Amino acid sequence: MRKSRLLAASAATLLLAATATVVDASAGTAGTAGPQSVTRTIHKAGTASLARSSKTANTEVLPLAGPDAAEASGGPVANRSDAAQAQLAARTPAALSGIGASSSSVTSAPGGFNAINHHQQRLEVAGGNQWSLEPPDQALCVGNGKVFEAVNNAIAVYSSNGTRLAIDSLNHFFGYGFEIDRTKGVAGPQTTDPTCLYDPTTQRFFLTILTYSADAAGNPTGPNTLDTAVSSSSNPLDPWSIFKIDATDDGSNGTPNHPNCPCIGDYPHIGVDANGYYITTNEYPWFVDGFNGSQIYAMSKTKLAAGATSVPVQQFSTGRSDPNGNPGFTVWPAQSPTAAMYDTTARGTEYLMSTDAAEEANGNGQSSNIDVWSLTNTRSLNSSSAPALALRVKPLAVHDYAVPPDANQKPGPTPLADCLNLTSCAKAVWGTPDKFKEHEGLVAALDSRMQQVDYANGVLYAAHGTAVDVGSPAAQKAGVAWYIVDPTTNATSGNLSVSLVHQGRLAVADNNLVFPAMGVRENGSAVIGLTLAGADHYPSAAYVNLTAAGATGAVTVVQEGVGPADGFTEYRIAASPPRFGDYGAAAVDPATGHLWVATESIAQSCTFSEYLTAPLGQCVQNGVGTRTALANWSTHITDVG
Repeated sequence: MRKSRLLAASAATLLLAATATVVDASAGTAGTAGPQSVTRTIHKAGTASLARSSKTANTEVLPLAGPDAAEASGGPVANRSDAAQAQLAARTPAALSGIGASSSSVTSAPGGFNAINHHQQRLEVAGGNQWSLEPPDQALCVGNGKVFEAVNNAIAVYSSNGTRLAIDSLNHFFGYGFEIDRTKGVAGPQTTDPTCLYDPTTQRFFLTILTYSADAAGNPTGPNTLDTAVSSSSNPLDPWSIFKIDATDDGSNGTPNHPNCPCIGDYPHIGVDANGYYITTNEYPWFVDGFNGSQIYAMSKTKLAAGATSVPVQQFSTGRSDPNGNPGFTVWPAQSPTAAMYDTTARGTEYLMSTDAAEEANGNGQSSNIDVWSLTNTRSLNSSSAPALALRVKPLAVHDYAVPPDANQKPGPTPLADCLNLTSCAKAVWGTPDKFKEHEGLVAALDSRMQQVDYANGVLYAAHGTAVDVGSPAAQKAGVAWYIVDPTTNATSGNLSVSLVHQGRLAVADNNLVFPAMGVRENGSAVIGLTLAGADHYPSAAYVNLTAAGATGAVTVVQEGVGPADGFTEYRIAASPPRFGDYGAAAVDPATGHLWVATESIAQSCTFSEYLTAPLGQCVQNGVGTRTALANWSTHITDVG
């Protein structure tokens, strides 16, 4: 998802060739336009290795804002079309949503380790030649005793005990120049939205990001790519191979010609089955309002893992292919805890799930339906001829859900807000006075789009955010809807049918649950990682246990937040909605069967006086900067067993 950033090179040229014509696939309902697909070939674009250390910039170059704060002027706002963003901005949530939920208990079981924070992302990689970024958008993958984390815009490798082994910037790792060269004041390519997994079949780490070309000020120019790095061994510290897919989709460079493009391949997420590696995006035109539906890219994971010089990719567009003829939105592909759990029916089947309440899916903010998708004949991805997958989708009736409200947080010190409310301080960190009276803001709850999807023991697990009415008296808060779904694929025809096994809602009275990430163990038990925030909690790292029988446990806090979110998107001067986060992650270590969760939180707090102490805004404790002048987000990683 495009990040909010503060203060020219183009993306690397791709070698792409069109190799197949458009094919039809069943949309699940007679009379609707099915998804279209095109196949092309991507070529290995180079290799990458993690920097084992990086020069540290001890001080920020201020001011960082001014004209650059209005990032959205060059394209769609964040991850939403202009129309969707306006709809949300104008929306005044009703006192109650009409979606009732019981309050879960909250318990504490401290554990895990603090991972990448904003100070590290901004000042401790790339010699400090980074934007100040929100949200972090946390990715996690675990294998061979190594824990790999990625955020906007940094990556790190840890041992299983939390010892950091390497840290780098995404731009450097993928071979690009600085995000922003602070000596020259010139921006480079912009990398964002990291997502990763460790594949139990090939025993390789896979990392996918979105990269878009930008002018010298960092504004998008149109071309953008989905960059995938694949480790050469089960050790992420060894070299990686890099592959790039052009996602501009304006008919150039071998891409399909979609409406109103050049477009952005926003919010990429990934999954695997026995044969394929799958990337899905939300496609928005760059320079006009609109939404073209989710794009699904399917390719051989074996060929990627082998570092093949060329790999065929079949791309599906879901512009009018959901069961009601509406666009697919955030169609999230599944992954499995072990290789033995993939569905090999119909020559290999990969499942995906999505919701349809959001404006992009022509929703009205509330729904009682989710969609289950399947890609069949995935074995063809490994053949010498062009892949020939078929895409199907079926609706599934579920309990009502709705776009959640942004989350309140426990009151506490907000030194950036205090700074912006003083003319001299605002000029120092922002470049101009703040005409608004700033105060503690809200934590973003994103929307009701589907989050991480898993397939284990023949069923799908997934969760997403929803509005809920909880407490006594009831109040509308951000909560979580979760599902266990049974998909059945006909071995001969490939036809898909689905049924609901279990479903539920999670909520905590007077508090909010945001950014759920589902992880599933081999025995079918699961964990939903999430952030807890509200009247009683600063943004805190937490999780909820889910049994295979559909029983949920208490909200378990592994790291209690120590202060409120105090980043620049919290405040009106940035002309941005809150961007605390977009997603967390969960991952299973195939070797141990342990389940890990990666969660966003606030792990630092300081007074305004400490904020003003040089270096400005870093709130140094024990000789280490804990934040920057413009943001204080943190991430946390926990082995929950």
